[in-house]
Amino acid sequence: MIIKEALRIAQDAGLDLVEVSPNSDPPVCRIMDYGKFKYQAAKKSQDGRKKGRSVQMKEIKFRPHTDDHDLGFKVRNIKKFLAKKDRVKVTVFFRGREMAYMNAGYELLKKVEEEVMEEGTVEEQPKQEARNRMAMVIVPK
Repeated sequence: MIIKEALRIAQDAGLDLVEVSPNSDPPVCRIMDYGKFKYQAAKKSQDGRKKGRSVQMKEIKFRPHTDDHDLGFKVRNIKKFLAKKDRVKVTVFFRGREMAYMNAGYELLKKVEEEVMEEGTVEEQPKQEARNRMAMVIVPK
């Protein structure tokens, strides 16, 4: 259709002539109320943000020789976080002579993994992050 004719039809209808695809051959235009279109697009993106939930990263810290009672308490907290669909970073800190017991930290992380196996899965396997820290990340199922 000729551009002048399309503009006349749009003006007669009280609408706008909007170029939809300028790079195609020939360019594609649409007759619509552009203000209403922009308003609806803004509302749609606002609803998408409202329904979307930001996932948080929670962190639980351990020491290599954490007692069983404290371990159970912290594992319960990890399960609560996973139930709320949050990611959990489990970290073991080593201080001083504890650096010689890196394998104890690794075993502790494996024990935590077995405890929360039903609620979540390990996204990042236990690895040494720094000289004195070992961590893994658990995500909800």
